[in-house]
Amino acid sequence: MAKQKTVFFCKNCGADYPKWFGRCPSCGEWNTCTEEVVSAVKRTSGVPSSKQTPERIQDVVAAEEHRIDTRNQELNRVLGGGLVPGSLVLVGGDPGIGKSTLILQMALRMEGLRVLYVSGEESVQQIKLRANRLQRTNDECYTVSETSLERIFAHMEEVQPQVVVIDSIQTIASEQVENTAGSITQIRECATSLLKYAKETQTPMFLIGHINKDGNIAGPKVLEHIVDTVLQFEGDQHYMYRILRSLKNRFGNTAELAIFEMRQDGLREVSNPSELLLTQNHEGLSGIAVSATIEGMRPFLIEVQSLVSSAVYGTPQRSSTGFDGRRLNMLLAVLEKRIGFRLAQKDVFLNIAGGIRVNDPAIDLAVIAAVCSSNLDAPIAPGVCMAGEVGLSGEIRPVTRIEQRIAEAEKLGFEKIIIPSFRAGSFDASKFKIEILPAKKVEDVIKVLFKG
Repeated sequence: MAKQKTVFFCKNCGADYPKWFGRCPSCGEWNTCTEEVVSAVKRTSGVPSSKQTPERIQDVVAAEEHRIDTRNQELNRVLGGGLVPGSLVLVGGDPGIGKSTLILQMALRMEGLRVLYVSGEESVQQIKLRANRLQRTNDECYTVSETSLERIFAHMEEVQPQVVVIDSIQTIASEQVENTAGSITQIRECATSLLKYAKETQTPMFLIGHINKDGNIAGPKVLEHIVDTVLQFEGDQHYMYRILRSLKNRFGNTAELAIFEMRQDGLREVSNPSELLLTQNHEGLSGIAVSATIEGMRPFLIEVQSLVSSAVYGTPQRSSTGFDGRRLNMLLAVLEKRIGFRLAQKDVFLNIAGGIRVNDPAIDLAVIAAVCSSNLDAPIAPGVCMAGEVGLSGEIRPVTRIEQRIAEAEKLGFEKIIIPSFRAGSFDASKFKIEILPAKKVEDVIKVLFKG
């Protein structure tokens, strides 16, 4: 009997080596090399083949990009305007967060399109129960419980779907590969075969993927390189709100996000996140400031909450949820140095309302205002919001798309907005009814908010 050939694969980058390495020479990660049995892989017969010849790039005709409407405006936004034919979309998230619910809800809404939903984790009866809970039907939605890649291609040949869903890629295995389902070799070979089918038949596919304890997509990193789009479904399963982010998108912007509300009958699109992220009854409460921020192409207002208290134990705590902890420490240092707030012996806690994570630097001003409000135990007047990046010298730096931020604040009924003075003359302020307050330094903002 011939001796089995084994190869060591890096789980992070997918590189293979003839011997084990404690540290991968390719990506530099430690303890990521695993041993797997390999064999000569025969390409799946179900995958169509095509013959193409190289063309000069100036001779290639760029056809107008056609997108498929998923019947879900939030999902369309994250995808870049809709589903591109022949694209491969990977959706990852924590167990029970709602990945299967989101994709099945989309499949049931796409009336007029033939959809094949392949589940390797649930039976067709379980999928039917979920569909009943969603209270939607689609005569052209087919479902099958299957884990063999070859039989999945046979089902696709029979149904001729226009959209395919694979739930999940870690449960699919090819009979041409000796490794078990979920191994690096199986995931790579199955994803490559599905990609070839999608590109040659122009059939868009959704792959649902598991994540590991670090929050990354489980399996080799090459899986994320193979697919066209990587979507991350975030949120705490104990709360009702879910956030869909785009981590990679060859057909759109990676800065977009979509917000959903988990309900008994499925996921509801949140078209106006500003109303969701603002607490209605915070008048008279200290430590709360409102910032006009932008994620992708969408402006919305978000509530920043802070709590400053005397340190009970020796070392003061610095804790932030939804905001970069290192940037919080930098802003606290600016308050100490430039304004004279003594926070060295105080605990500082910061929270972004709604459970989302914000990377927009324009939220800096609201963070400083919330910390000062809690430290002074003085509430910020209602109807005031702000947008501005704070520099190390205490200056307020300009931010992008300031007019959209002002318009969003005006639409939600705010009376005043504080913006960097550098951008105050770059647009026509007379077209806004909201009062615009330009500021150069953090000290100016503190004086305006707390009257000296």
